[in-house]
Amino acid sequence: MIAVDQQHARRFRLARHRLTRPEPRCALPEVAGAIGVQHSPPGSAAQSLRVRLDGLTPDDVDAALSEDRNLVQVWSLRGAPHVVGVEDAPVFTTGLIPDDEESCRSFIRGAENHLAAFGLSAAAAVDHVLDALPRVLDGLDGRGLTKDELGVALADDVASQQPSVRTGPWEDPDGLGSNTYGQSLVRFALYVAGLHGTVCFVPTDKGAARFALTRQWLGSPLPGWDHSRARAELVRRYLRCHAPSTEREFATWAGVSPAYASRSWDLLADELIEVQYGRSRAWALAADAEALHDCPEPAGARLLPPYDPYLSTRDRKSIIADPPLQRQVWRTVGNPGVILADGEVVGIWRPRKNGRRLTVRVEPFTALSSATRTAIQEEAAAMAPFRGAQTASVEI
Repeated sequence: MIAVDQQHARRFRLARHRLTRPEPRCALPEVAGAIGVQHSPPGSAAQSLRVRLDGLTPDDVDAALSEDRNLVQVWSLRGAPHVVGVEDAPVFTTGLIPDDEESCRSFIRGAENHLAAFGLSAAAAVDHVLDALPRVLDGLDGRGLTKDELGVALADDVASQQPSVRTGPWEDPDGLGSNTYGQSLVRFALYVAGLHGTVCFVPTDKGAARFALTRQWLGSPLPGWDHSRARAELVRRYLRCHAPSTEREFATWAGVSPAYASRSWDLLADELIEVQYGRSRAWALAADAEALHDCPEPAGARLLPPYDPYLSTRDRKSIIADPPLQRQVWRTVGNPGVILADGEVVGIWRPRKNGRRLTVRVEPFTALSSATRTAIQEEAAAMAPFRGAQTASVEI
């Protein structure tokens, strides 16, 4: 067993998240695939990548997603859209595919009443959607459908192939927007069906997200990985960026059931080392034992967007010790961005855009040095193009 304190854990995580020293922008697919980058709200993935890659521009990200197509946006961790490198996509899709009914229901919490209305298991609902997706999307040549359009088309197709569902309230309104029970059920199932790599998000300039068959959009299916290999690699990448940690924290981070997380964790039993982390027991990769004690001190300021991968850690007290300040950062809805200065969170920020000008409103947790204020202004200017602005100002 080795002992690690919060300071060393924080330095280790910052370094592995590329927040100590940015990578060259040519490393875009590798950096996106290191831990997966959440893309909700829209635009946030590019902003997270900006702070990790030196000189990255919005055009670089657009080209990687739309022209080179070495990045892809898929449903992934916690049922949220994530941007990853195409070669890494199986880790963040196949590695999350539920392996039993309990795990499937856990991934699509909220679907219980809809499943019960038709006497369907979660696994059966997912199978129906997987069967329907090629029929619904194949003739569109990668143009895709919005989520609303896809929900309607899938519900119609499933009903035509499985007439028994019509004995329930399939076409009745369920109160979730303008959806019927059938449309909501197939949309729930899409979160798991998406993990099979059949469907991906198609980049759009504006408007609702669109979805297409992955093989049509990319020109070929995602790389095929064995389920066990992908699950083990997902745990491995999690620990490379979030160690020291535990099975329970991994389950919450990934959005999977505790039992699924435990079975995935066990696949790496021979690679793990026990860590005394404060007063608790945690785990890390044995290969990272030295790095946990020998990471460089972070320097400079960064404006991290809401839901940045670094902020997805379940060990929130290592980032912000004060519970009231934690509640300002991790909210039920509407999270702000955070300001990192020399590796410490020193405040939060929110954007306001007026025409082509971006205003970044900063709420500091402590007094900011003149060097930090200057660095925040530089960060705001660098962020402006990623929010469709030409200039930026900072209000503290």
